[in-house]
Amino acid sequence: SLVSPAPLSAFVPSPSLPSTPGTPSLSTSALPPPSAPSNPSSKPTSSSSPFPMPVRTSLSTFTGCPDSSLTLSNPLVSLAPECPPLGLESLRVSDAQLRASSIQRYGLGAHRGRFNIQSGIHDGDMYDGGWCAAQKDQNQWLEIDARRPTRFTGVITQGLNSIWTYDWVTSYKIQFSNDTHSWGGSQHQASLSFQVFPANKDPETPVLNAFPAPVVARYIRINPQTWFENGTICLRTEILGCPLPDPNNVYFWDNTPKTTDKLDFRHHNYKAMRQLMKKVNAECPNITRIYSIGKSYLGLKMVAMEISDNPGQHEVGEPEFRYVAGMHGNEALGRELLLNLMEYLCHEFEAGNPRVVRLVTETRIHLLPSMNPDGYETAYKLGSELSGWAMGRWTYENIDLNHNFADLNTALWDAEDNEMVPHKFPNHYIPIPEYYTFANATVAPETRAVIDWMQRFPFVLSANLHGGELVVTYPFDMTRTYWKGQELTPTADDPVFRWLATVYATTNLAMVDGDRRPCHCDDFAREGNIINGANWHTVPGKAVFSLLRALTSTLPPPPPPAFDGDYWRLLNPGEYEVTAKAEGYHPVTRWCRVSYEDNPTLCDFRLTKTPKQRLREILAKGGKIPKDLLLRLRQLRLRKLRAQRQAQ
Repeated sequence: SLVSPAPLSAFVPSPSLPSTPGTPSLSTSALPPPSAPSNPSSKPTSSSSPFPMPVRTSLSTFTGCPDSSLTLSNPLVSLAPECPPLGLESLRVSDAQLRASSIQRYGLGAHRGRFNIQSGIHDGDMYDGGWCAAQKDQNQWLEIDARRPTRFTGVITQGLNSIWTYDWVTSYKIQFSNDTHSWGGSQHQASLSFQVFPANKDPETPVLNAFPAPVVARYIRINPQTWFENGTICLRTEILGCPLPDPNNVYFWDNTPKTTDKLDFRHHNYKAMRQLMKKVNAECPNITRIYSIGKSYLGLKMVAMEISDNPGQHEVGEPEFRYVAGMHGNEALGRELLLNLMEYLCHEFEAGNPRVVRLVTETRIHLLPSMNPDGYETAYKLGSELSGWAMGRWTYENIDLNHNFADLNTALWDAEDNEMVPHKFPNHYIPIPEYYTFANATVAPETRAVIDWMQRFPFVLSANLHGGELVVTYPFDMTRTYWKGQELTPTADDPVFRWLATVYATTNLAMVDGDRRPCHCDDFAREGNIINGANWHTVPGKAVFSLLRALTSTLPPPPPPAFDGDYWRLLNPGEYEVTAKAEGYHPVTRWCRVSYEDNPTLCDFRLTKTPKQRLREILAKGGKIPKDLLLRLRQLRLRKLRAQRQAQ
């Protein structure tokens, strides 16, 4: 029970799910977005669905009238644009490539007009949720410089992300240029510059307008024409386009960075994920094993891959590690990272890479690429960018798996406040609350599967891969002061967790880039790109559950005892006083020195049985108590009686 499975969380910017050829296109008749309020002074009402539903349309030609009313002149036609996003959301498009006619303030500048960008809790800071123009007229624009000739095929827009105001653009024009001086519509359709695209009806629903024919240019402008009447001109956008060779560039070859690894670098839906895992297993059968930890609500297997020199066996002195990804189904990058890690470890082990060989032979690695396969499939089917920020994030039952584990923090802290720890209440293995085990408890089958998984394997360390921010969080993730949204709440092992988080953050090239900008509304670079989870935002019921539970259980069915004496504790280098205890045995205390070497430090204990324990074992076997032991027991009883009489 000296194992400390550490649930670090690595957050990485998550590229959106890809467009899927053959997926039925969505139209306003099939998926109506929430309507704008009829009363200008009222807030828009939410739709019946818990998710923003995407809208995909073609270029729907409108004719502008002097009174700014709009008349639809051709029916909606769903077209799947053939080009991928330029990268406003993924930050591949830099801030220097974005320009605007005017801005309300820096926090609402052109650099904030990125698709799916999130605002902070407080409006008015440097990190608001979109671009907003300073004036409310039809001369405002947001400009994107592709920096090379590009075949533009469509535009996706959203309104301002804010919990305090409601602002979005309801229609806009598109202009193109090669020099920023001459602006016009498509070379294929001279009237395009006079045509108006339908835009948003609420702040979050993505609306895609696909052009009827591609337009080749370097610059593209979005020129809002109308907006929510009780708001102002604000939007977030993504541009769809294919880069073309630049005839003015003396370097004729494509200098776009490309991967040199032989990895299947693409998005994988559930079927493709299973196929890739089987392929890796077939290529490296001696070091890999595929197994299921359970099933999702819709019956999809939650498959994991074990990578070890002896798959299926726990080896004494070999730590067990797990990576979990896809807790939120719409966070695509974690799944792909783990799938590529499977491929990489297999290929490099076969090639004799010393570092990989050592990892595989000295560690038992478990990789779960998709904890929420139902959510991923939901988002994947909607195609590129159109899943929005929330579609597929939760399970099919609308459960956020990141908040679905039992809240063991509160139970521990209440016991500490009542001075019950450690004699009346344990501080190393917190029992699961009874309510959490009820059949009607709101606990997802995916969550129960992971809990069972944690109890079956003696994990020493774990990490969860999320999407959305580029930061490593470490426990605790819940504030001790229940009413505070942010509060530094360290564990007893805070130095170890900070060290682990720092190692990850300082070896990630993107995280150590001093010129990179914050993803959304927090600048983690000032703290070394690591943060105590509770000091960021409190999350009760998170997977820190695994930190508060060692791997010996009082709940049925208990895991098998460690007959081989295998125990682990993650510690920073130094000298530690360690005590080993067991019922029926004399406790033993010794000093253990943890060195800077890569190998684990052995600290063995040999416990001797107490006389009572020996007596119990003799009687349990039907034996008789030896005469000398009977005599000693009588003497002990007499001493106790004399002591009691003297005390009276």
